[in-house]
Amino acid sequence: MNETDSDATEPGDGTLCTGVVTIASDRSLAADDAGEAIGEALEDDGNEVVVREHVGSDYDRVQSIVSRLIDRDDVEIIITAGATGVEPADITIEAVDPLLEKKLATFSELFTVLAYEQIGTKAVAARTLAGIAEGTPVFCLPGNPDAARLALAEIILPEATGIVELAREPEPESEGEADTEEDPDTENEAGTGEESETADETVDTGVPNEATDGGS
Repeated sequence: MNETDSDATEPGDGTLCTGVVTIASDRSLAADDAGEAIGEALEDDGNEVVVREHVGSDYDRVQSIVSRLIDRDDVEIIITAGATGVEPADITIEAVDPLLEKKLATFSELFTVLAYEQIGTKAVAARTLAGIAEGTPVFCLPGNPDAARLALAEIILPEATGIVELAREPEPESEGEADTEEDPDTENEAGTGEESETADETVDTGVPNEATDGGS
């Protein structure tokens, strides 16, 4: 397994902080065309690849790596590429699926339509998966660089920021945002005070004042 990390960007500034995992037993990180294609597409769109990893086609290792990326605070979206076909070693879909709490079924439907327009009925063997795991969107793409670029350009990049915002847990209110409505008791006290001042004012009864009129 190979891993590279970047510490250039913080989540929440409008840039997608992405974890990229490519799965293949017949090539290394240095010869990872799909990973390169994903990284270039993300960076050309102004996003950041926070971590990039490459592993062999092993169910437990793929599931472990994706699970670990889900737990990272600096990863807002995860993209995997490879091992999504129908060969016996294609286990990415099966490994990632149990981690997802919500499925984005339309992603696979849209990708199939786009792939059919480009490669015809061969698209039937191109499996994909997308969903949300602990507030983090996860997309599993084929290992073909052209297929990865297609999914990113036509679906993921236009929609990912909105999906990240929708899937994120709302931040708790700070103590300074407490209820500022006036206490009814306070209002009553204020009203009582005004009434008291009025009651204390001298009332003209119309009776002559002996101190001023006496003797006249």
